[in-house]
Amino acid sequence: MQPRSGPGSAMPVVLIIDDQVTNCHIYSRLAASAAADVRTKPFLDAQRALDWLAQNEADLIIADYKMPKMDGAEFTRRLRKLPDYADVPVIVITSYDDRDFRLDALDAGATDFVLSPIDHYELTTRVRNLLELRRHQLLLKTRARKLEQELERSEQSRDKLLLDSREELAQVIDTVPAMISAADISGKCIFVNAPFAAMAGTSVAQLAGRDAAAAFGEVFAQRSRDLDRVVLETGQPFRDLEEEIVDCDGTKRVLLTTKSPLRDATGQKIGVLTTATDITDRKRDEGRLRVMALTDPLTGLPNRYALRKQLRTELARSRRGSGDFALHFMDLDRFKAINDAFGHQVGDKLLGLVATRLRETMQQGETIARLGGDEFAILQPAVQGRDDAANCARRVLAALEAPFACQEQSFSVGASVGTTLYPQDGDDADEILRRADLALYQAKAEEPGTFRLFDADMDLRAREIMAMEVGLRTALERNEFVLHYQPQLDLRTGRISGVEALLRWKWTGFGLVAPGRFLPIAEKSGLMASINEWVIRTACAQAAIWRKTIPGQVRMAVNISPTQFRSYDLKKIVVSALEETGLPPDLLELELTESILFAANSAEMLREISNLGVQLSVDDFGTGYSSLSYLKRFPINRLKIDQTFVRHLDTDVHDAAIVKAVLHLGRSLQLRVTAEGVETAEQLHHLHQAGCHEIQGFYFSTPLPAAECEALLRRTERDPFRVPAEVEAA
Repeated sequence: MQPRSGPGSAMPVVLIIDDQVTNCHIYSRLAASAAADVRTKPFLDAQRALDWLAQNEADLIIADYKMPKMDGAEFTRRLRKLPDYADVPVIVITSYDDRDFRLDALDAGATDFVLSPIDHYELTTRVRNLLELRRHQLLLKTRARKLEQELERSEQSRDKLLLDSREELAQVIDTVPAMISAADISGKCIFVNAPFAAMAGTSVAQLAGRDAAAAFGEVFAQRSRDLDRVVLETGQPFRDLEEEIVDCDGTKRVLLTTKSPLRDATGQKIGVLTTATDITDRKRDEGRLRVMALTDPLTGLPNRYALRKQLRTELARSRRGSGDFALHFMDLDRFKAINDAFGHQVGDKLLGLVATRLRETMQQGETIARLGGDEFAILQPAVQGRDDAANCARRVLAALEAPFACQEQSFSVGASVGTTLYPQDGDDADEILRRADLALYQAKAEEPGTFRLFDADMDLRAREIMAMEVGLRTALERNEFVLHYQPQLDLRTGRISGVEALLRWKWTGFGLVAPGRFLPIAEKSGLMASINEWVIRTACAQAAIWRKTIPGQVRMAVNISPTQFRSYDLKKIVVSALEETGLPPDLLELELTESILFAANSAEMLREISNLGVQLSVDDFGTGYSSLSYLKRFPINRLKIDQTFVRHLDTDVHDAAIVKAVLHLGRSLQLRVTAEGVETAEQLHHLHQAGCHEIQGFYFSTPLPAAECEALLRRTERDPFRVPAEVEAA
């Protein structure tokens, strides 16, 4: 690489490295606007940039951290190994979440970093300042070269030229924003610049001929002398040493120091040149970054990364004999419904209240962390067996039983806990974390609001879940999904007025899989959108066939979950299915959970679907966050009483009162009401007496394949169902 002939002899060059073309254009434009005559050289590939730099020169480099093949830190390390690029400024661009990446880039030798998305003014200012610093660096090098040339030309004027050049050099280095000093072999000061003297609280003249480092205390001076001796003995520079000093104002500062040998014209070592940059602000920012990297910003609790660090520490202690420990994973049971219904502001406030209550219940030595979303973890040291761990899990569950008062609302969230113990359940951090997650999954699957200790069978179930996920991804292609249909009986006519389409999976090689086993896996795997579209299209096609072949009008009901409602354009799918099958819109009913009514923009979407003529019903009515002020705003046609109220209808006066209230509400709002989960004659009696319109449940029919359901439809058309005399007389 050919050096420049002098400062200002060429336009400053700013190298831009980012694998995104748009970013390259933006950074180039901002860099070009930082100062006059700035040239930019963009690269999409870090290795190509290094190859170019080996033959050319740049005054400033702007590099993105996250790049394929070579990240910003590795690029900076390789750059610093190139000749003449030890001090070229480097700006690394990282995002707000990449705290560890920023530290890595700085350790690799980056001069500065800018957070993405970038502030245009900030980037332009930093480019301008660093180009000015680079101009001073080049000026200093040019002066040094000029001094060398002049000394060679005239031996007679050597002393005078040396004196003049030193004066010129002193003027230059006084403008450099760094502490620069030079000491001879005996340790006496040859020269210092103005920033060094200002930091020491004295003048350049007073430091001349003395041990300049002694101005910052004997301890610092002795360390500086020792390093100078190493540089003189080895002839090699000593780079990037972090040192602490106390300046003349008593302020503690951190310096990044480089020491290099000074040589005369014959190459003999005559002293040591020391350059120190004040990085106090940068170190303070790094400290803040480290705290931020370990802290959850919403709750102030340690985050997942901090938990991993603490877990590794606890593993090391336990292996040294400090005792066993337990890890508890906790997940709030009803948080998602609250967050969907009332918004993220309420959800975030609620998470903060949960964190506060968990802090209050923690015992000495225990660590609580927020893993993300509504997931928390508790690290319990010095555990005395499984009972001790179980007691901690019970304590956590008990702490969350009382409702939370949040923004004039009262919320009961509850929680589930999964617990694993060291060393019984794993001997490394990843295994312990994985098995705690498995135990939590099992607790939520079996009975939300409880805890489960890990056992070996959970690993088998986890492998089964993985196998099911793989199978689900090809189930549509293999035509393994089928629909069964559960009739809804009109108690006044005795005929079937509608059916509910229920999904079943005939897994090749494994047989029929219950929906409760595979639907949660499908939802977590992001497969529900395509599955639900298949259900709507298939159900509409079957309803269209029955409309042509069976007397009477049979309504087809399809469940829509909140996740499905948000994840894709429901109206578009419904319109397409109706057009393809020719099914009249009023024969399709979408069953909605109550939380959908509270979701953002749901009212507009539901009105558009209702305007098509499609029927809408509220499924599991009474189990969510029902509000009459919300209910009357939506174009609802039907309420479905949840089976939890029907199950004990004949024995629980509270359930009976709730059912009567829903029926009265339906009549008042002119809504049809269907009772789900009707399994006994006693339940049918109570519903019949209370004036319920429709029933659905095993008492009348289980979910049936299409052919069997069609046969039942034909039979009830010919011979309508009649409420048994013993039911009426009960």
